[in-house]
Amino acid sequence: MRSETSNGNGSQSVSRRKFATLTAGALTTGLAGCFGGTSTDDDQNVAVASFFTFYDFTRQIVDGTPMSVDNLVPVGLHGHGWEPDPSITQDIVDADAFVHVGPDFQPWADRAIETVHDDDAGTHLINAREGVELLDLAETVEDDEEIESGKDPHFWLDPGLAKQAVDNIATGLAEVAPDHEGEFADNADDLKGELDELDAEWEAIFEEAEREYVFLAAHNAFEYLGQRYGATIQPLIANLAATDDVRTSDRQYAQDMIAEHDIQYIGAAIFEPNSWAKQLVDETDAEAYYPVTPYAGTKEEWIDQDWGYFDIARNINMPTFEIVLDAAGPEETDLGEEWRNFD
Repeated sequence: MRSETSNGNGSQSVSRRKFATLTAGALTTGLAGCFGGTSTDDDQNVAVASFFTFYDFTRQIVDGTPMSVDNLVPVGLHGHGWEPDPSITQDIVDADAFVHVGPDFQPWADRAIETVHDDDAGTHLINAREGVELLDLAETVEDDEEIESGKDPHFWLDPGLAKQAVDNIATGLAEVAPDHEGEFADNADDLKGELDELDAEWEAIFEEAEREYVFLAAHNAFEYLGQRYGATIQPLIANLAATDDVRTSDRQYAQDMIAEHDIQYIGAAIFEPNSWAKQLVDETDAEAYYPVTPYAGTKEEWIDQDWGYFDIARNINMPTFEIVLDAAGPEETDLGEEWRNFD
């Protein structure tokens, strides 16, 4: 699997450290042009990101500048539970900036930050959640999963809170490349404007909802949507991390909730085991499940279509929430038939 790299002009590229490994012979054959014309100048800055959402925000903020951005998480993997090999830490040490989700969310990122400090690497650390007021977690979450003494880190699902991350990233990048501060700020303003538009679109979906209760055969990642738009979004897994371990009591609660609220359709997370959703469809009156994702990873076909946070919201999450909220029937959304009870 490959991870993504984008330069400030929106094209796929290789980073400074990877580009340097190409031989002079390869360069003379014109391979450099195949990688989007990435500069090899010493002032070519490289940022790396530990999570897909903030990779996508960063690449939009640097658009039109020489800075390149790498998504460290491989395609098809969830950004939370992944454990990389040591080469990823070296990528972070070699980068000019590291955009991360703050402490305690990704243990591998915390360890890499320790290495940056220990090696006095000079990598500028950008905490995307700096200054964001997080929601409290459910009491059922394990102690070793707590963020900031029992907080839910999935704030980026709330478009209003995501704007704070945009500001944090733009400010951090300006400290790395001050000559482009104005461009970063302008791009950040455009990005926040689109988040406002997305917020209005989400609000319209929830206003059209015929249901207040939504069930997701997924881990606990969508509370920010429920809180912002006034709905109860019940996950199958109360813990933060995607896992194969579903307690008998969790399955029973799911069955009871589906029956009590006459739930016809449920959501299922794309990057998590969908055996949970299949079992619920088999054992309850729920007819089908449809895809959701907390923007924690990406797929090859999404990369081919240059999908980012907004595209995934509008093509995956929003249509599913229209369905599970009874705001629209499955045939009235843009989801293809392949997403009904997807494998």
